[in-house]
Amino acid sequence: MLSFESDYIEGAHEKILERLINTNLERLSGYGSDVYCESAKEKIKAACECPKAEIFFISGGTQTNQIVISSLLSSYEGVIAAKTGHISAHEAGAIEYSGHKVLEVPQKDGKLEASELKKYLIDFYADANHEHMVAPGMVYVSHPTEYGTLYSQEELSNISQICREYKIPLYLDGARLSYAIMSEKSDLSLPMIAELCDVFYIGGTKVGALCGEALVFTKNNMPKHFLTIVKQHGALLAKGRLLGIQFDTLFSDNLYFKIGKKADKLAAMLKKAFVDRGYRLFIDSYTNQQFIILHNSDMERLSQNVRFSFWEKYDSEHTVVRFATSFATTEQDIKELEKYL
Repeated sequence: MLSFESDYIEGAHEKILERLINTNLERLSGYGSDVYCESAKEKIKAACECPKAEIFFISGGTQTNQIVISSLLSSYEGVIAAKTGHISAHEAGAIEYSGHKVLEVPQKDGKLEASELKKYLIDFYADANHEHMVAPGMVYVSHPTEYGTLYSQEELSNISQICREYKIPLYLDGARLSYAIMSEKSDLSLPMIAELCDVFYIGGTKVGALCGEALVFTKNNMPKHFLTIVKQHGALLAKGRLLGIQFDTLFSDNLYFKIGKKADKLAAMLKKAFVDRGYRLFIDSYTNQQFIILHNSDMERLSQNVRFSFWEKYDSEHTVVRFATSFATTEQDIKELEKYL
């Protein structure tokens, strides 16, 4: 079947697979201490224009979010996130399982607004009983958001400024970061994100890698004995080379950014195919995820030949579904989709 179900339904970009094969018989140190991990770190530092950054490779996004949040928060603190944030909605309570509460705030188009963040913090400290409450110890955002929307430089700067004012770290989930940075509507670059955030991760799993995320601490703020913390969470790979080789490849010849640009371009073609035929968009996304409102009968008909993701019910007769492009999507895939529309 034709599939736009997600951006990690294929294996990995052919250049990554080729590199893994070519280095397969090399005897390398374990746990991320090999030459490829070190090379990847240096390339990421250069791309972020952050020479003092501390980088650690972790195999998956949920693991990364849980480890970062639990290691940076004190026992009495929680993390502020938009109600639609990934840690709030789609991580099976992983953050709460680590002993920390997700402090939800209202969202707009999937984004946490600076005004809502400021209001939450003001109201919290104005409460005479706040010492008896879970303290806000961190702010979480995702870029792009779970709805494929983007933070502008101004929006992220305003959030960052509030975090500085209240002396709490700003953490950015970059599971699909390439698709955000390379979007035609983006005015945020990797160096800007490194400047405005205390910690963020560069997603690989959803951007052409077999697995893996590159966690970046930007302010000399990696927790002490972080490798040990990662191991306690069962997330330390003995064959750390697997992650290092992949990110070393992704950050060679701008491959990471080329993948994002290509997927965004094809997603724009996909969106046009729906709009030109009178279908409604749930939200106007300029990244690789497109959210379409389908009549339930259209959804059932289309699903006979095309895979896509259920997102949420729109009303009794309509459903919001998601179509996603990836490194492996082709123009021919879009043309074939058009036949079924």
